[in-house]
Amino acid sequence: MAELTLDNARKILDAALAKGVEKKLKPLVVTILDARGAVKVTAAQDGTSLMRAEIAHGKAYGALALGMGSRALFQRAQEQAYFIDSVNTLAQGRLVPVPGGVLIMDGATLLGAVGVSGDTSDNDEICAVAGIEAAGLKANAG
Repeated sequence: MAELTLDNARKILDAALAKGVEKKLKPLVVTILDARGAVKVTAAQDGTSLMRAEIAHGKAYGALALGMGSRALFQRAQEQAYFIDSVNTLAQGRLVPVPGGVLIMDGATLLGAVGVSGDTSDNDEICAVAGIEAAGLKANAG
């Protein structure tokens, strides 16, 4: 597979949301970007709060922009706050460097990223990974 298909993006979306329901998490928003950073699909469960879609997008976008899961961005922000702040300024504030943004890999090929927001960052990441793995792809959370 050379690119992320809409069919695979929907599988990731459905499985990520199902994981949230299974774990009885707060309502989630899931955004899936292809390798270019274009939105493939976004969905919000009923009852999500206002900024969740932007946060989910920022987690996925940050992972793609720096080539690492947003957990790694979070760790880097703690160690090199000025660097992440500078990159976020260059990105016009579009990075959200906390767990929940996960790269989608097919072998060594980057297909895109998933961003999840709504519950704790750790739970958001669990749902993103579950979605990617359910589609038969590899998750790189960082």
